[in-house]
Amino acid sequence: MKLRIKGNSIRFRLSKSEVAKLAQTGYLEEQTSFGDNRFLYALKQVADADDLSASFGQDKITMFVPSKFVYGWPENDIVGFNANMPLKDGSNLYLLVEKDFICLDETTEDQADNYENPNKTC
Repeated sequence: MKLRIKGNSIRFRLSKSEVAKLAQTGYLEEQTSFGDNRFLYALKQVADADDLSASFGQDKITMFVPSKFVYGWPENDIVGFNANMPLKDGSNLYLLVEKDFICLDETTEDQADNYENPNKTC
């Protein structure tokens, strides 16, 4: 699972096996260690939601994904889901969770579990 944070936006990218695990177990979590500290990020499936939402606490970002989004997602062609979560100060936090595609440019990253890139030309 990859996490990208820029300004007031958070994007999660998931490999094939991660999309399948989220659909099956309802939860994914990763962490980055900073020696004595660690930063956690997670996706949690929730049954009673209509849109993406997120929270941050105890060094952990959790994005909540409605079950209706996850159902059938491993098999269908839907790339991802997004939302603008209103914040108390009147601004929004942009949330995105999406399937991770194979990069079209050269990379040293293992992409064996990523989705075929729809922009690939033969």
